[in-house]
Amino acid sequence: MAGKEQLRFKEPCMRVLENEHRYLSFLMDEWHAIVLQFEREGLTEEEGHRLLKELRRLVIAFLDPLKNHTEKEEEHFFPLLGSYIGFEQGPLVGIQEEHEEIDGYIGHFLHHTRGDFSELSLPQLRSAVKDAGEAFEVLTVHFVKEETVLFPMAENLMRADDQDALFEKLNTLIT
Repeated sequence: MAGKEQLRFKEPCMRVLENEHRYLSFLMDEWHAIVLQFEREGLTEEEGHRLLKELRRLVIAFLDPLKNHTEKEEEHFFPLLGSYIGFEQGPLVGIQEEHEEIDGYIGHFLHHTRGDFSELSLPQLRSAVKDAGEAFEVLTVHFVKEETVLFPMAENLMRADDQDALFEKLNTLIT
């Protein structure tokens, strides 16, 4: 498997979440490529309308896997990790706030591009697409924070029986 990046975490429960991040990042890269096309010069309004339609389709397809992943974190991973490190301050607070921020950007994008957007000008299209770009940026940094702070913390602090029980709860599909 030369060229394939290996999973970094040894505990199965963290590998499940890490693998989900890989899948979500793959989906994000598909729609972020369209966001980047809106930044190039020479984009026509007609192309913009076509691209926005495809961007909406991809973002909507992304919602269920993202929602399923974040629900698993919020219902199972965060409460268990919080029982070790606390809930009132620290990394869990910021990570959970980012979940809300991501929802906000995606929701704002979908709200402003619903219905018939064929009358939107190119500047209006570009403005609407910025929220999708912001969601991508926050998600990218969010995954890095979880993988460099929370996941190693969980592997180092959690008892083996807690990790095993967490794996049983997390080992479900997000698609």
